[in-house]
Amino acid sequence: MQRNSNHRKLFTKAFAATAALAAGLIATSALAGETLDKIKARGVIKVGVGTTPGFFSPDSSGRWQGFFVDFGRAIAITVFNDAEKVEFTNSSPQQRLPALQSGEFDILLSGVTQTVSRAFKLGFHFGPVVFYDGQGLLVRKDLGVSKGEELDGATIGVQSGTTGELNIADFFRKTGKAFTPVTIEETGEFLKALDSGRVDALTQDATDLAAKRTQLSKPDDYVLLPERLSKEPLAPAIRAGDDQWLEIVNWTVYATIQAEEFGITKENVDTFLKSEDPAIKRFLGVDPSLGEAIGLDPKFAYNIVKAVGNYGEIFERNVGKGTALNFERGYNQPWTAGGLLYSPPFR
Repeated sequence: MQRNSNHRKLFTKAFAATAALAAGLIATSALAGETLDKIKARGVIKVGVGTTPGFFSPDSSGRWQGFFVDFGRAIAITVFNDAEKVEFTNSSPQQRLPALQSGEFDILLSGVTQTVSRAFKLGFHFGPVVFYDGQGLLVRKDLGVSKGEELDGATIGVQSGTTGELNIADFFRKTGKAFTPVTIEETGEFLKALDSGRVDALTQDATDLAAKRTQLSKPDDYVLLPERLSKEPLAPAIRAGDDQWLEIVNWTVYATIQAEEFGITKENVDTFLKSEDPAIKRFLGVDPSLGEAIGLDPKFAYNIVKAVGNYGEIFERNVGKGTALNFERGYNQPWTAGGLLYSPPFR
């Protein structure tokens, strides 16, 4: 018995030493990421965004607002515990990925679709999907069509530099119908093409089309067809090769998703600080061991929820039913409510 007891003590000490070494290595690596070091030296995170109201657009005072903008502020909280230490810059679909690759941005939150070619051929990593979208078709009502294949022979506007160019070609190839593509680079011209009758329809991510529809001279003259031509998982994009920066982005997004699953909101988060649930105590940093082990502020999740809210609050505030975009949650609900949002455990 004595021998077994000594053996257990030795094993316990060895395990504790190994765990401490591992935690130390992780904490050290947490401070060693090239991107994080540059951000800390600069004092601000540079984020590339687009210009779609509801998702990313400056208000009348020039302050950026929107769904993706809120995730940029959440990342700033994780790094600095300050939602204002972030700089948003508009970048076109054609310019955004080269700009990220050249180091102009630390991250793109501009509705970039995660694809295998962007990962392997272009060298980008993607964080968790923050919006499940799909390519749609916005058409004039007077065309009298109810689905895409009825647009046989139509002229369709598509923005260059997007996955939409390939998706619309694939769609008409599969349906055996003909169409004339009109490739347009500038967003303003894209809308004018439909407003002026230059094209019969526009194709783009459905969320983007819904936002653009509100900018047309007579929005009620147009309808967004219900079908989706593609899967468009929109995710944060960063340069490949910096695992630490990727994990910071990952767990920032997961914190918003996990908060909604726990039922923790911007308004009630303080009441959860008294929770006896060990999972909630770790999540909010009441038990600081998790945050210390991974090299982040133990209260980073609490700080995010307190400042910007959980995923559902971010969605509803910017693009939900009470907004001009009037989006249903759809796939963008927690897995517990039938959606696709799922956070790994905070442990």
